[in-house]
Amino acid sequence: MQWFGKGSNNVDDRRGGGLAIGGGLGVVIIILGLIFGQDFTSFLGDIPIQNSTVQEPNNGTEDKDKQFVSGILESTEIVWSDLFASQGITYQQPKLTLFTGQVQSACGGASAAVGPFYCPADYRIYIDLSFFEELSSRFGAQGDFAQAYVIAHEVGHHVQNLLGTTDKIAQARSRLSEVDYNKHSVKLELQADFFAGIWAHHVQKLKLFKLDPGDFEEALNAANAIGDDKLQQNAGREVMPDNFTHGTSEQRMFWFKKGLETGQLTEGNTFEN
Repeated sequence: MQWFGKGSNNVDDRRGGGLAIGGGLGVVIIILGLIFGQDFTSFLGDIPIQNSTVQEPNNGTEDKDKQFVSGILESTEIVWSDLFASQGITYQQPKLTLFTGQVQSACGGASAAVGPFYCPADYRIYIDLSFFEELSSRFGAQGDFAQAYVIAHEVGHHVQNLLGTTDKIAQARSRLSEVDYNKHSVKLELQADFFAGIWAHHVQKLKLFKLDPGDFEEALNAANAIGDDKLQQNAGREVMPDNFTHGTSEQRMFWFKKGLETGQLTEGNTFEN
């Protein structure tokens, strides 16, 4: 895929300013976090965590990565600004922070082990680009459109925040059992997959990218690769739906594909399904 725009101005590059987790054990902890969708860095105990020196990226690979992320973010800004305008409302663009190791957000501190995440308190998406390496090498979800899908999914959470859906689910937590709340949380994630599909639909319609054969399949492969059931199976665990955080591979692919095919916000009520 090739982006024709200039890139977003909303990318905040903090790479090199995180905390480096020492030793091979730190790498294992990060990989476990990616598999289980949790931050296991607390298990490092007294293992030293060293502050790394803050530096600006200074090689071609890092600059290319930033340009790619900036281009994807800009495309989401165009798509969602148009869709919100069609509803008579203004789209407030999110910020996207690139970091390495650990980062501090308005939702608290987090490490790369949690993977990309959106913080509704500061309207920011946080990504350690090492996740994309894991997505390709460990989970077999290769290709730039697979990475674009991940960004679009996090932007989907921003859309939910703007539409008030995130608050509704948070407010319902006190009225629901842990199991029922978890089901609602999964549906929130599936809707973000649907919104990623909406983005892909309109990217194609508006011709914001020069798409290559197989681009959409890369996104579907990524959705399949990081389904909760597949992650639990690959980790040698019993598949336990009550512990799902994002939905099954089948569900994630279904909702992304539905957004891709329809392009209609009205088709994405995952909470009634």
